[in-house]
Amino acid sequence: MSDFYQNGVITTLHRLAPASLGRLEAELKYFARERPMALVLPCLYSEVNGPGLRGIVEVLREVSYLHRVVVSVSGTADPEEFRRVRDFFQVLPEAVCVWGSGPTVGELLARQRASGLEPGPDGKGRAVWLGAGCALALADVDALAFHDCDILTYEREFLARLCYPVLSPHLDYDYCKGYYGRATDRLHGRVTRLFVTPLIRSLKSTLDTPLPLLEFVHGFRYPLAGEFSMKTALARQVRIPSDWGLEVGLLAEVFRNASPQRICQVELADNYDHKHQELSPLDPSRGLHRMVIDIATSLFRNLASVGVQFDAGFLNTLCAAYLRQAQDTITAYAADSRINGLRFDPHDEELMVETFTAGLRAAGLAFVRDPMRAPLIPNWHRVAAAIPEFLSDLRYAIELDRRA
Repeated sequence: MSDFYQNGVITTLHRLAPASLGRLEAELKYFARERPMALVLPCLYSEVNGPGLRGIVEVLREVSYLHRVVVSVSGTADPEEFRRVRDFFQVLPEAVCVWGSGPTVGELLARQRASGLEPGPDGKGRAVWLGAGCALALADVDALAFHDCDILTYEREFLARLCYPVLSPHLDYDYCKGYYGRATDRLHGRVTRLFVTPLIRSLKSTLDTPLPLLEFVHGFRYPLAGEFSMKTALARQVRIPSDWGLEVGLLAEVFRNASPQRICQVELADNYDHKHQELSPLDPSRGLHRMVIDIATSLFRNLASVGVQFDAGFLNTLCAAYLRQAQDTITAYAADSRINGLRFDPHDEELMVETFTAGLRAAGLAFVRDPMRAPLIPNWHRVAAAIPEFLSDLRYAIELDRRA
C-alpha cells in the first residue's frame, strides 16, 4: 500500500486500494464513448525484437477502451525494417504507424525545415512530437497517453491508471505524469535519485529567490518517467525537446501552458523495470553521461527564460553544491538499501555522482557559450499556422506508408 501524502503544488493520485482493474476499465470504456483516447508509442526499430514491446502488445490486445494506437517509429530508414514494425503491430486493429525517418514523412519535415521550423534529429523527442501530430491530424481523439516501448513490467492496470485522470470527466486533468518504485535486488532510477533531485535541491539553495518552476518540477516524484497523458488541446501547445531533456523540458512546457490545479501525478505500479543505460563515464556523447548533459541543458534553458543568470561563478557554486548534496543523498540511499536488504555499492554510486558532476559542468559551460543551442521542436499550433496544410499532408503521408 502506498502512502497518501500530498507534498507539492500538484495533486498526487496514490495507489491506496487493492487492484481495481475491472472497475477502472469499465469506467474508461464508458468515458471513451464521449471522449476517445489514443495511446502514442515512440518506438525504436530495435525494440521490436525486445521482450518489453512483445509483452506490451500482448497486454494491449486485451484493452478495449483505446480508440487508436499511434506507433511513432524511429531509428530506421530501411523500408523493409519499417514493414516489419508495421507487420508486428497488425495484431492491434486500431494501430497506425508513422515513419519519422522515412522518405514520405521526411519530405514533409524538409518542407517544415525550409520554413524555418526545425523538427530536430531522428530520436525519441521527434517520435513523441510526430506521434502527437499524427493523432492531431487524424482528429478523432480527445486525449493522448504516452509511454516507452521497453517496459518489462507492463500490465493493464498500469495503462488504465495512466489514462484515467485525463479521460474521466470527474477528474478532468489536462496533464498527468506517471510515477512508480524502481528497485529489484538494488535501487535503480540512478539519474533521478542521484542527479535530478540533488540538482533541483542545489538550485533551490543556491538561488536567492524561490522559483515556482523549480517547486513545480520538485513536486514530481519521478520527473524522468516516460509515461504521461494529456488533453489534445494541450498537445497542440507544448513544445517538445528533441534530446534526453525531453521529460524535464516537457514539464517546463506544461508548467507554462496549464494551471497547476489541472495537473497531477499518478502511481502506476508498485515497481517498474525497463532497459538500463550504461554510465559511460569517459564518453559524454553516450549513455547516462549524455543524458545528464541534455537534462541539465534543458533545465538551464528554462531557468534562463525566467530570469536566472548563468556565469562562471554561479556554475562553480552550483557544481560544488550539487556534489555535496548528491554525496549526502548516497548516504541516505545506503541506509535505505540496508534496512531493505538490497545490494548497494558505494563505489559505483560515487562514480556515478562524479560522472554526473562532470556532465553538469560541461552542460553549464556549453550553455554559457551558446544559450540558444538545441532549440525545442515548434509546437503543433505554430506548425499549423506556418504551413496550414501540414497536418492533412501528414495524414496522407501516413496512409501512403501504410499502403507501401
